[in-house]
Amino acid sequence: MEFGISAGHITAVDYIQHAERLGFTRCWITDTPLLRSNLFAMWAAAALQTKTIRIGSGVAVCGLRLAPEAANGIATINALAPGRTYAIFGTGNTAMRMLGLPAMSAKGLREYVRVVRGLLRGEEVAYSAGSESHPVRFTALEQKQIRLEPPVPIHIAANGPLGQAVAGEIADGLCTAIPRGGTIGQAMANVRRGAERAGRKLPAGFHTAALLNVLMLEPGEALNSPRVIAEVGPAIMTNFHYLVDWVHQFGFEPPPYVRPVWNDYMAFRRARAAGDAHLTMHASHYAAIDPEEARFITPEIIRALCIVGEPPELVERLRQLDRDGLNQVTFHPTFERRYEVIERFARLVMARM
Repeated sequence: MEFGISAGHITAVDYIQHAERLGFTRCWITDTPLLRSNLFAMWAAAALQTKTIRIGSGVAVCGLRLAPEAANGIATINALAPGRTYAIFGTGNTAMRMLGLPAMSAKGLREYVRVVRGLLRGEEVAYSAGSESHPVRFTALEQKQIRLEPPVPIHIAANGPLGQAVAGEIADGLCTAIPRGGTIGQAMANVRRGAERAGRKLPAGFHTAALLNVLMLEPGEALNSPRVIAEVGPAIMTNFHYLVDWVHQFGFEPPPYVRPVWNDYMAFRRARAAGDAHLTMHASHYAAIDPEEARFITPEIIRALCIVGEPPELVERLRQLDRDGLNQVTFHPTFERRYEVIERFARLVMARM
């Protein structure tokens, strides 16, 4: 199994370098314009100052830029880090919600990735803008402004069955989140359905990755300890914020693990309602814990949303995910604790895998 980190702060290149030295093999660069540093500026900086770690968008949000522009950016990064560049595309939750917009549909995701993938293969593709469609392709490749070789793997990030099926139709891999995206077995069943629908045989190297909350406990440590809340609280509440949007848009019932606190939490959100709630709710995204939200985090919710245990238990849980078909795990520690978290994880878990 591979292990990866996530980075979105332009000053975090040293963090990526440190993760590379520790043995992490992948880095996802975030794409949330109203919250993080610019995707392509951060991606280029990381590409220029690392040597072995694979660097990709995690997750490039389709609704933020035209598909040819995204393809150009990726091909430019490939010129800086050939063989280490990959891209993950998604419909966008946080980035689009902060703009007051919904995430893109699975149909739109499929069309967007079709254009990007074709351009990165050096093909001429039909590109539609509004009511018009025109053939487009990269030109003047002999000038080496961009690089198409070696080919850049294109993965799709999806937690729902429709998006996961799109990964099976057209992508080189799937990135999901556990538990929001289901088990790896469930996700891959959706991928295979998409591949079958497209008349496609999945490539042997089809890559599976998951964003996973990992909590390494100290001996005898309680799940409500201040250290635990500080370490995984931001990730837990990021999942709450996702569910608020998901329940509101689709009218679904919240998952069983949050129902005991859901009504109280929604009352809390209504009391905070404001014209900029679409911005303020997501402002702490994976970075900090609002003290007023911490009271909604229970041991049961932590166990539902995290892989929890002391190092030997974590090793076994990760080995089981490996056996289930998961190729890579990426986690997103809080900014202030990121060095401590990855150092402990590398020393106590990765070294035993």
